[in-house]
Amino acid sequence: MPKPRLFHVSEAAGVARFEPRPNYRRAGEMVWAVDEPHLVNFLTPRDCPRITFGRGPATTEADAARFLSGARRVVAFEADWLERVRACALTIYEMPPDTFEPENHEAGYWISQAAVTPLTSWLEKDLLAALRAAGAEVRILQDFWPLRDTVVNSTLEFSIIHQDRAARRKP
Repeated sequence: MPKPRLFHVSEAAGVARFEPRPNYRRAGEMVWAVDEPHLVNFLTPRDCPRITFGRGPATTEADAARFLSGARRVVAFEADWLERVRACALTIYEMPPDTFEPENHEAGYWISQAAVTPLTSWLEKDLLAALRAAGAEVRILQDFWPLRDTVVNSTLEFSIIHQDRAARRKP
């Protein structure tokens, strides 16, 4: 089975070679990449707390109707991050899949323990347009936690990234 297209997203432009680095999720040094279907989850500034979700194999029709409203994928983040999303430019690096192995299939994460030279790269200056072009509906939240809690308890396929950076829960 051929490996999928893989990408690394960074606020740093012009990286000619990615060297393996220590990571908090696993022992050892590695280069991270994400597969094409999950690239949309990373089209925000790195530290932006976000909730991304879509239909998965176990998603019920009731949950799809309740949460997706016809969208293929939803990317939701706090209103306090909107200006940072608008101001951020990201470089998308396409990575050669040769040395990568899957780390988490559901999240689309892949790792390489070898240095990696990107195949190509491009700059995304309008992240909201890039999200929409990737098929995502963007939702701006006044409070991160109610949507986070309901999505976690649904049948949706989801990813919650940097929730530790979200505003504190309201009492």
